Amino acid sequence: MSHKKYVVAHENYLKSLKFDIPAGLVVFLVAIPLCLGIALASGAPLFAGLIAGIIGGLVVPWISQSQLGVSGPAAGLTAVVLAGIAAIGSYQGFLVAVVLAGLVQIILGVSRSGFIAYYIPSSVIKGMLAAIGIILFIKQLPHALGYDHELFSLTLSEENIIVAFQHAFAHLEWGALIITTLSLGILILWQNSFLKNITWLPGALVVVGFGILVNTVIFGYTVPDLKLNFSHLVALPKIDLNALTNSFISLDFTYLREQGILTTPDWSMFFNKDVLQYAIIIGVIASIETLLTIEAVDKLDPYKRKSPLNRELIAQGLGNSVSGLIGGLPLTSVIVRSTANISSGGKTKVAAIVHGVFLLIAVLFLAPILNLVPLASLAAILLMVGYKLARPQIFKEIFSKGWNQFLPFVFTISAILATDLLIGVAFGIVMGLFFVIRTNFHSAFSITENKNGKHVLIRFNQDVSFLNKPLLMDTLERIEEGAYVIIDGARATFVDFDVQEILEEFKQEAILKNIQIEFKNIKATTLTT
Repeated sequence: MSHKKYVVAHENYLKSLKFDIPAGLVVFLVAIPLCLGIALASGAPLFAGLIAGIIGGLVVPWISQSQLGVSGPAAGLTAVVLAGIAAIGSYQGFLVAVVLAGLVQIILGVSRSGFIAYYIPSSVIKGMLAAIGIILFIKQLPHALGYDHELFSLTLSEENIIVAFQHAFAHLEWGALIITTLSLGILILWQNSFLKNITWLPGALVVVGFGILVNTVIFGYTVPDLKLNFSHLVALPKIDLNALTNSFISLDFTYLREQGILTTPDWSMFFNKDVLQYAIIIGVIASIETLLTIEAVDKLDPYKRKSPLNRELIAQGLGNSVSGLIGGLPLTSVIVRSTANISSGGKTKVAAIVHGVFLLIAVLFLAPILNLVPLASLAAILLMVGYKLARPQIFKEIFSKGWNQFLPFVFTISAILATDLLIGVAFGIVMGLFFVIRTNFHSAFSITENKNGKHVLIRFNQDVSFLNKPLLMDTLERIEEGAYVIIDGARATFVDFDVQEILEEFKQEAILKNIQIEFKNIKATTLTT
């Protein structure tokens, strides 16, 4: 991000509060079930997910200069965390790896390794966004129907998708379906009418309040059979505030440990090879996910602000180290929270801080109220976010740019859906590089010849490398006997040694084929005479 843009954003923090506070509230509501669900699926203490979410809101934004990115525990790290805890043998030992992973990220940031993200093709980033949108849409449909199977909402590979939907329809809750349908109607109306001008009241926030009203009041008092039970509502653990206060006053954290609120690292495992291995794995994977997310979020930013990637790595590293020290899961910049932030009207990173404050307050004080929010309301919000990320217009736009953009885009989506985020992006990058090489392969030189093929002009349009060797050899071999050939290197500043050898060999063959050759604008040192 340029200094000017950062100063402008900084000066507008107070003016943007009317946008950032409602957006932070919506992100907070979206983050709660994700924090808990990811912790559950990771085999970690339930509270570990909430700790990571709080750190992502209250620590990372102070260092990061990303205005719209929101950090927290990520579903993409679930399998790594689960395997890491199993390999290390205890969650306390795994926390050491989380702390060290944060240090790995800080080192990557200080060494200015964030440039790696700039080499990821735009089509791959857009494919990643579209794939996440598709996954988000598919995963939220069961919640929209009232089937709140936690594992189903994490990865496509956790459960056969057809079986999952069969279960969802078999356990259909009409109350959830009604809330979802009405909520989607509100969101669509809010975006396509004069209501969208009410910027201080985002549609997503209205949907959350509407869900509580419908389920608690309308269903509760008029149609009890439709009222959703606690399994279809947000669920937060309850904390005894008196015991919590006494714990801090006496500096005796036994209560916190017994309740699973605080877990500290087992430093005796500092030099364990599995700890060190997973520290590197988590540090690298979390960094890649963060860089990809920040690049994607910057593309979605209405103000087109650019986030310093190295600074982001340092911020995420500090967040992970702090999270690990107090028992939290590893965290990254998360696309779901970030896009929910943007969709809800967030303007600056104050929204991320607000989301962290709400998480902390919720954990301490607001569990009874928040436990009234239907998951169907949150599902409706995420269905709209997913649709925006993968709407048909995006496919049409990428297709219009040609196959060299469309194929990596589609390939990235397919690979992510078939595997996971990182593997899918890796395949997409490989596909993107293939088209880059292919384009370079065909555009390095052009061939012009008359109808009888007796006059041939070969013009080097750019630097010619060994990658162009096969095509050049084929071109030279097809030149007929008795032809007159001009090879013009005016536009090339570099001719690879392999290409020089081909041209030298062609000079020798030309004598036997009675081919005349004229070299133009090629330095004398390029070819022997």
